[in-house]
Amino acid sequence: MSAKSAIYKEIFAPHDERMLGAVQVKRRTKKKIPFLATGGQGEYLTYICLSVTNKKPAQASITKVKQFEGSTSFVRRSQWMLEQLRQVNGIDPHRESAEFDLLFENSFDQWVASTASEKCTFFQILHHTCQRYLTDKKPEFINCQSKIIGGNSILHSAADSVTSAVQKASQALNERGERLGRAEEKTEDMKNSAQQFAETAHKLAMKHKC
Repeated sequence: MSAKSAIYKEIFAPHDERMLGAVQVKRRTKKKIPFLATGGQGEYLTYICLSVTNKKPAQASITKVKQFEGSTSFVRRSQWMLEQLRQVNGIDPHRESAEFDLLFENSFDQWVASTASEKCTFFQILHHTCQRYLTDKKPEFINCQSKIIGGNSILHSAADSVTSAVQKASQALNERGERLGRAEEKTEDMKNSAQQFAETAHKLAMKHKC
């Protein structure tokens, strides 16, 4: 089982939440944390997770999850409602970078993702989630590559293409239907003409017979 699957099973599933995405991170600048605050458990892995409740109305949140060295379980450390997110900083809009910052109402963290591509995927999911679940006070996305925040434009373009294709197909079917209708009319006319011809021929035959 992957780490992200295990996090979902241990942290979010018991609370009837869906995990939308997660990124493994390390701090760019380490905070001085007292030994007792960590429980003396030494090194650990950190994940920033995005989740949403299954219960309506759906509420999205960002959770910091840790796995301490020598342990197979995960621990929920901090959690923020998505509404508390004020700014997402991608650091450099001109190149792929694993670094990013998250600014909340009451905290600010500087992170480095395990890879630039993992950060990019998480940002795309985060941006889409903000657009979907936040009606106002949406966070500001700065210094992000266009492919990260342009996902909606891509989706809209794809939707427009599909709509256009459906409209063209519908028009073609309508035109085909009109052609079939005209063909049926011609067939009916030919049928009526043939019937009239047969009746006339029959009358003529009966007349000559008499």
